[in-house]
Parts: sequence; C-alpha cells; structure tokens
Amino acid sequence: MEPELKKRNCSLIGLSIDSTPSHLAWIKNIYNSTGIKVPFPIISDLDMKISRKYGMLAPNISNTQTIRSVFFIDPEQKIRAILQYPMTNGRNTGEILRLLDALQLTDKESVSTPANWIPGSSVITPSPKTSEEMFSTPANNNCIDWYLCYNSPIHTTNSNNNFF
Repeated sequence: MEPELKKRNCSLIGLSIDSTPSHLAWIKNIYNSTGIKVPFPIISDLDMKISRKYGMLAPNISNTQTIRSVFFIDPEQKIRAILQYPMTNGRNTGEILRLLDALQLTDKESVSTPANWIPGSSVITPSPKTSEEMFSTPANNNCIDWYLCYNSPIHTTNSNNNFF
C-alpha cells in the first residue's frame, strides 16, 4: 500500500505496546517471510499510555490486547476518522484508501460523498443556504430534491493534502 499512500501524500506511523526489540524481531520476520521491508516507523508504547488515551485496548478481553486502529490525522493534527478492527480481523486496505480518498476529495472540492461512494463516482454538492441559491440551481444538476444534488465524478489521487 506504500506507493498508493505516497501518491496521496500520506504517511504511516505504527504504534505497538510491544518493546523495540520485539518490533525489530517482527520487522525481520516480515522481511524474511515476505521480502517486504516495513517502510514506516513503529513507536513502542510499553506503558500503554497512548493506547489507553486513544481507546486502543480491547475492553473485557485483556489488559494488553489491543484493538487494531487506523487514525486519519489531517495536516492540522485533527483526527478526522478512526477505523477499528478486533485482533481477530485484518484491516481492509481498500477501505483505508477509499476513506483517505474521500477525506482528501471532500476537503479539496467542498462536496460530500454518499454511502458506498468509491473514487470516480458521483459526489453530493453542498445544499443551498438561501432561497436565492435554491432557485438558481441549474436544471442540468442531478437533483433528487432541492437539498440533495449529485455532481459528476471528480477524480483525485495525487492530492496535496497531508494525512498520516
């Protein structure tokens, strides 16, 4: 996924409650098993302060079993979205990229993405704020109602937004 994240000007940071030696062994094992070098830093959170603060410990399971969390943090250091997976289920990299694309697109174009949106599909234009705007909506817009109009697909991948 690293090349796709780079296209989107996005960086990964790992956080684990394991020790640095454990991280190094894990990185080496991944490389030996797959030939893939982990391309991002991994922060050791042995005292679990960060994990607790961000709700990354699995409740009612274990004091040390973490929830696999993906935080989308924008250039202003605001958490914009969180995906959480139990340890028993892998993350969906396609969904991570889809959500990243949606966040970057809606920031850049001031539109919204509908349910089940995928890159390249139609977006929702902002609702009119005044009656003047409402009555000046062009007839060629694909409107379901006065407040819900779809616009042509907007393509974006090489965004200038920074997310990590």
